[in-house]
Amino acid sequence: MGEDDFRRLEHLVSELDARGLIARVVRTPAGRAYVRVINPEATSLTENVVCQATDYWWSWGERMHRADDPAGAATKVARVLAAVGE
Repeated sequence: MGEDDFRRLEHLVSELDARGLIARVVRTPAGRAYVRVINPEATSLTENVVCQATDYWWSWGERMHRADDPAGAATKVARVLAAVGE
């Protein structure tokens, strides 16, 4: 994982925090990093987001959003992790 990808993950964390989600960058023993996101209002609603080069990716391997727009990516994650009625 390159430093640019790590910085993009950190920017995503800031945007997710601003939306009231709990987010942090997690680095695996192999050196790969991802953002762990939790909805504090419904803690069973979680997601892991990876950044590779120019894109953010969902945990299931689908491209989510372009990495140069962390605010747009955070909006998508917040929508997916919203509890019913939010």
